[in-house]
Amino acid sequence: MNKHLVISALGNDQPGIVNELSKAILNQGGNITESRMTVLGGEFAMMLLVTGSPECIDNIISRLDKTGEKLNLTIIAKETQPQTSESKRLPYQITVVSMDHPGIVHDISDFLSSRRLNIEEIETKTYPAAHTGTPMFSLDMTISIPADSSVRSLRDEFITFCDDLNLDASLESKR
Repeated sequence: MNKHLVISALGNDQPGIVNELSKAILNQGGNITESRMTVLGGEFAMMLLVTGSPECIDNIISRLDKTGEKLNLTIIAKETQPQTSESKRLPYQITVVSMDHPGIVHDISDFLSSRRLNIEEIETKTYPAAHTGTPMFSLDMTISIPADSSVRSLRDEFITFCDDLNLDASLESKR
C-alpha cells in the first residue's frame, strides 16, 4: 500500500533545483505524481505530491533536512491521503482580467466560499497593458461545482458580481 507525501519547497531561484530534489526523491524510490512549480519574485516555489512505499516515504522525510540544506531550500513535508473522487462535482474554469487593484483574489474567493464552492487551482499574475503600461491583473481558476447546482444561476450571479467590481470574467465548463 503506497503512502502519499506533500512536499513544499521554497528558496532562491537557481538552476538545478528541480533536478536535485527530484533525484533525491527518485533515489529513495519515490514517484512524483503531481507538481506545481513557479518563480515568484526571486524565489523558486514548488509543491509536489510524492507516492511510494511506507519505507520510501519515511526515508524521504528523514533526508529532507539534509536535501534542504544542500539546495538552500526551506522544505516542509506532510503525509496525506489520496484525493477522493467526487463524481457529484463538476470542474469549471473561471477567468478574470481587470486593471490591477488590491482585493480581487479576496473578493472572488469570498463570493465562492459564501456559496460553498471549492477552489481546486488558482493562478494569478500582473502585467503592464499594451501601449499604456497600465497595471493589469489576470486570474485563472478551477473550481468544483456540485452536479445538482444551477450553473446558469451561479454564472449569472458571478458575472453580475464581477461586473459590479469592474472585472471582465467568465465561468465555463472545463470538460
